[in-house]
Order: sequence, then structure tokens, then C-alpha cells
Amino acid sequence: MTDATETELLLRFLNAQRRHVLGILEDLPEDQLRRPVLPSGWTCLGLVKHLALSDEHYWFRSVVGGESFDFFPEGENAEWRLDPGESAADVFALYREEIEHSNAVIAATPLDMPPRQPDSWWQDAGIDFPNLRYIMLHVITETSVHAGHLDAVRELIDGRQWIVL
Repeated sequence: MTDATETELLLRFLNAQRRHVLGILEDLPEDQLRRPVLPSGWTCLGLVKHLALSDEHYWFRSVVGGESFDFFPEGENAEWRLDPGESAADVFALYREEIEHSNAVIAATPLDMPPRQPDSWWQDAGIDFPNLRYIMLHVITETSVHAGHLDAVRELIDGRQWIVL
């Protein structure tokens, strides 16, 4: 095996977490994917939509790639809500499409490149994302945390476990 570049290594870790998100939800019926499981009311599908819009599209296409923030639904936590006609297939397709777009941005961007479109909330929160490297590490963390949420919720729904001890 050849030595991976830093970008390839980071992408390998990110892709493992993306697969985890999709894998833990595999074969779960649509009604269970839509069912609020926690007191906050979030659903598995809502979380996948959040990952597609808030992590993949926002960070890679908008912040790194410079695309407009206009894609983001209006309203507090709107990226977690499902439209009435939005199916599980639609949400999973959206997530996979956003991953493809993200991967294209990552492939075309040096790790040390600063964001094309920084967001003012970072400064207000005292957070700095100086380049793609930091953003990839952030999205790896976000995706892995949410994969862990899905692990717990899937076990509550039907007992399925991703990692069996």
C-alpha cells in the first residue's frame, strides 16, 4: 500500500463516517426513519438531511467552494425538518449527491487554502476555520458524532447495533 496524501487520509476518515451514517440506517422502514425518537423530536431522516445541508453543502460547497448560502432553508433548525412529500429515498439521495459535490470541492482545493466564503458567526462564537484542513476535521467530527447518535437511536428502535461488544 502506498502512503496516502494528507487529503486522501482525511477523506478516508470522512468517508468511513459517511458510510457509518448510511449503514446504521440500512433497511430501516420509512415510518421508523421518520419517527421522532428523542424528546427533542428529531428523526433519523431529519439528521441525514441536516448532515446533507449543514455539513456537506454548507461547509464544502458554500464555505470552501464559495457557493451562495441561499440553499439553506429558512427558519430555526429548518434543515432538520422534512417536507411532507420528501421521502427517505429523496433524503438519502440528497445526502449522497452532497457527498459527491463535497468530494469534488475537496479534490480541487489545497488543504491550506482559506475559505472562499467565511461566515460571520464564527467570529461571533470565537471560532476560527482558517483552511480546508480545519474544515475537514470539523466535518469528520460532526459526522462521527451524528453517526454515534444514530447508533444509539437505531438500538432503541429495533435493537440493531453497529459495533457489537
